[in-house]
Amino acid sequence: MIDKTYASAAEAVADIPDGATIAVGGFGLSGNPMALIKAIEASGVTGLKVVSNNCGVDDWGLGLLLRGGQIDKMTSSYVGENKEFERRYLAGELELELTPQGTLAEKLRAGGSGIGAFYTRAGVGTQVQEGGLPQRYNADGTVAQASAPKPTATFDVDGEPKEFVLEEAITTDFSLVHALRGDRHGNLVFNKAARQFSPPAAMAGRICIAQVEELVEPGEIDPDAVHLPGVFVHRIIEVGTDIEKRIERRTVSEESTSEES
Repeated sequence: MIDKTYASAAEAVADIPDGATIAVGGFGLSGNPMALIKAIEASGVTGLKVVSNNCGVDDWGLGLLLRGGQIDKMTSSYVGENKEFERRYLAGELELELTPQGTLAEKLRAGGSGIGAFYTRAGVGTQVQEGGLPQRYNADGTVAQASAPKPTATFDVDGEPKEFVLEEAITTDFSLVHALRGDRHGNLVFNKAARQFSPPAAMAGRICIAQVEELVEPGEIDPDAVHLPGVFVHRIIEVGTDIEKRIERRTVSEESTSEES
């Protein structure tokens, strides 16, 4: 039987070297693989190039690795909740490749599916296509590196010519995801919103490491309930259900103070 389980997060990430590329699941703070992130933080590796929708917040999620100076480049679609991210980017300490959110998900999925590139309408007529987006600043605030123009092509859509931009797929050395349940073969089930970027991020990694709240035996998960087949998962650890889960921005309705007559 193929048993992909590891005894600890530290053991599962032990061979991630300096300069590795890593795809990480999560949307905001939902579905962040915190045990694996903390294990990487403790390992002290540096120069990481991370692909993830966002970079957590200052003291949680990928923000832990950013805070310690372990991330050299982020490929993301949303970076607005992390002040340290802003500081490092504008100070020239961090490279940033901004990518439309749907395009980022598809770049990861395509990479995991063996597709080298694809055409999309997203970004046509903007700096995403035309180039010039600042990717790294100098310490004095001038642009040290800007994005390059991307090839385009025209295709007929509903009888009309439309311009599309060519986007290259993303593959990484490793990928990290958090799932609700998994079996020893690596089949995973995600919980509601935690499903978002996790499957495509997992697919893009040559070595996918998954942390699960509940580890079960093969056959205990209904095949129709599997969100990500074990063929994409290479290592799995159990973190239990009693783990901290933070909310990035809590929103509640205002309680009415008026009294009914």
